[in-house]
Amino acid sequence: MPYIAPHDRRSLDPLIDRLAEQIVEQAKTYTHDAAFAGLLNYACTRLALKVIRLRFGALRYWIIAITTGVFKNIADEFYRRLGALYEQKQIAQNGDVDLYAEFEEKLKS
Repeated sequence: MPYIAPHDRRSLDPLIDRLAEQIVEQAKTYTHDAAFAGLLNYACTRLALKVIRLRFGALRYWIIAITTGVFKNIADEFYRRLGALYEQKQIAQNGDVDLYAEFEEKLKS
């Protein structure tokens, strides 16, 4: 979780909300539900590149490394907090892949 000061959230949240609303509206113009993914990817990519250009003017290895780390942390946190819970719910509803239990048992011993 990006733990930023409340005053930073207050200034960013309205802009993020507006961008999210625009992405949703544009995604609705497509015939497939997954269209939002490309729009979200574009927005996040362009935002990162714009921040880098405005803040630093050029790329350096450490900027690439930090930015890559930020995106990886976002993905990891999103999956840990939501994806894993969703999968646990689906396992409870539909059953698990049987071989997981076998591997888990061997790892415990």
